[in-house]
Amino acid sequence: MVLIKGAGLPGQAEGYHIWARGIVQGVGFRPFIFNLAEELHLTGWVKNTSSGVEIEINGTPQDLAAFVEQVQDRLPPLARLDALQVEVVPANGYASFAILESQAQPGAFMPVSPDVATCPDCQRELFDPSDRRYRYPFTNCTNCGPRFSIIQDIPYDRPNTTMAGFALCPACQAEYDDPRNRRFHAQPVACSQCGPQLWFESAGQRRAERDDALRMAREWLQDGKILAIKGLGGFHLACDAANPAAVAELRRRKKRSDKPFGLMAFDLATIRRHCQVSPAEADLLAAHQAPIVLLDRLVESNIALSVAPGQKTLGFMLPYTPLHLLLLEPAVGFPPVLVMTSANLSEEPIAYRDEEARQRLGQLADGFLLHNRPIHMRVDDSVARVLPAGAPYLLRRARGYAPDSLPLPRAMPPLLATGAELKNTFCLARDQYAFLSHHIGDLENYETLRSFEEGIQHYQRLFRVQPQRLACDLHPNYLATRYAQQRAEQDHLPVVAVQHHHAHLAACLADNGWQQDDPVIGLCFDGTGYGADGAIWGGEVLVGGYRSYQRRFHLAYVPQPGGDSAVRRPARMALAHLRSAGLDWAPDLLPVLDLCAEERTVLAAQLTHQINAPLTSSMGRLFDAAAALIGVREKTNYEGQAAIEMEAQADPYERGFYPFELREDLIDPAPLWLALVADWQAGLGIPQLSARFHNSVARLSLDLCRQVRTELGCQIVALSGGVWQNRFLLQRAVDALQNDGFRVLIHRRVPANDGCIAFGQVMVAAYTGD
Repeated sequence: MVLIKGAGLPGQAEGYHIWARGIVQGVGFRPFIFNLAEELHLTGWVKNTSSGVEIEINGTPQDLAAFVEQVQDRLPPLARLDALQVEVVPANGYASFAILESQAQPGAFMPVSPDVATCPDCQRELFDPSDRRYRYPFTNCTNCGPRFSIIQDIPYDRPNTTMAGFALCPACQAEYDDPRNRRFHAQPVACSQCGPQLWFESAGQRRAERDDALRMAREWLQDGKILAIKGLGGFHLACDAANPAAVAELRRRKKRSDKPFGLMAFDLATIRRHCQVSPAEADLLAAHQAPIVLLDRLVESNIALSVAPGQKTLGFMLPYTPLHLLLLEPAVGFPPVLVMTSANLSEEPIAYRDEEARQRLGQLADGFLLHNRPIHMRVDDSVARVLPAGAPYLLRRARGYAPDSLPLPRAMPPLLATGAELKNTFCLARDQYAFLSHHIGDLENYETLRSFEEGIQHYQRLFRVQPQRLACDLHPNYLATRYAQQRAEQDHLPVVAVQHHHAHLAACLADNGWQQDDPVIGLCFDGTGYGADGAIWGGEVLVGGYRSYQRRFHLAYVPQPGGDSAVRRPARMALAHLRSAGLDWAPDLLPVLDLCAEERTVLAAQLTHQINAPLTSSMGRLFDAAAALIGVREKTNYEGQAAIEMEAQADPYERGFYPFELREDLIDPAPLWLALVADWQAGLGIPQLSARFHNSVARLSLDLCRQVRTELGCQIVALSGGVWQNRFLLQRAVDALQNDGFRVLIHRRVPANDGCIAFGQVMVAAYTGD
């Protein structure tokens, strides 16, 4: 990481000129350098630039060497050093050490810190009656607070943030100017005298301000009302999580019938009253990213079952801003747990501007808790879970993680990848950095498309990327693909169309820092991906790497009756799979599948004559079919619901499994369906049937990899695709593969679902251009 140029004269005063790159702005790096230089009796200066931090120091060779060593060993908590270049220069005779004004450099760029949860020091001040920031809801310092959501440009200085309109009072200015203060150049620094303020409004009328606004919001929540609360990267809709009527009303207004809601509690002790929390889960909850963490629910929890219907987990997060801490502060009669769900109608992006929120949320919320700190870039909450080994596993990468840069295995030309349609993210790359965006959402409406386009423009400006090449999904009708094609035509740029599952494989490899050209086995299991043959892929065994892939195995094609509508009707997929397996639609199965005679007749005609029934090899649809057949769910209200609820009911002690047949390049599930239906007809319960189905896919994964290893000698397996978010399946498959000598790569910094696709597209496009 450290590159030193030139040579010094031992024992004589000399100088170093240093360039530091990484997350080194807005995280207390310059005051750290200032205090370290004074401690070592060095003179010179430090300043922010558009590409990082630049330092020049004079001193003895011993002190200079100690400085370079300690810069690496004693970094501030939020700083990350990616490169440190040191050049020996003549001493310039500086009399002291100073912090200079920032310097903008055309075309230069640097990583930007994500938004960071309130640090312990600021929390102590928030509840200390003797502190001047006592109960001020926008307290922050260089170790915490808003970053990405307020930055408009780099260098990261106050005039380039949405705090530019708040002039500092004398007390805050003194802190801001003092290199020995932890608020030195903390760009959002403010207090109740000079900073943003709260107010509460309902029916278009301002009802209360400052502390009274907070008090009124708490009273309304205690009374069972639904509030829209402006937070860090957008609005939440909040209500009492233990009030079934309030939760039901929120679902009705939001038009979100079953999808789980996120929860927030004041502290870990409160969460432990509702969920099992392992040490690793506690660490993740308390991490500075503060994601929503999926936890196993305790039977005695009084949280309304309608918060997460059909599931055994609850998604909890801790307060990550002072406002949230004050809102959740324990008091007699106040709800200890609040629903905190994205403030939007189903499938729309989160609201983040005041007037937009009033218009879009007016029918959803009884009242609004607002503030006047503008949000420049909306960013939703991140979602994660902890694997049994203790490692975090991201399901949605957003606040706290984005836009943190991802290292690339090699330097890249400027690239833009537009991602997939569902769970969209885009990705920009240049040099050895990839900037994967925050979660955008499903690109199925104008509002989300606009959020996608605004995000690309902001990232390009922030990271000084002018793409020389574009990458997109192979599907011609995705909005993200159309954007890439129109952009390529407009800017006269080449565009690379990347097959969906190849992107999954490449993303998993890059997520693990893979640099080799040796082929890897990719088990790419998901719901939908446009195939090279025009069919819907999703149960794919690929062998390859960044440059190319071979489709070695895939689930046998079955018709998907109704096309995309079959995703909402697992019962249709169940009957399609039965017919493809040569199994009759037995009368005793039909009541379970809840399809009327007329619908069965239409379905039979669709399957027989292939009317609006595209072929699919989807593993996600295989899970849907199994969930419907064993009686879990025949209709769904959100993506993956049937599989998620089937996983929740699986018996962890059941070890039975069903066979698949492998022939040439096909994975035929007919033997599985024959055995599963027989078990169902014999009266086996859902927990056993679910576990056996999961065990079957884990066993299939091992058999497939063994076959490829025999043929090609591959020992590395990469697991990517939304199906691998299933913890029950993931753990059994990983254990089986590792016990058989395979090295298994899973996602660590980006989600396994389609949120990783843009990252994989960048890799494929870069290597395709060689």
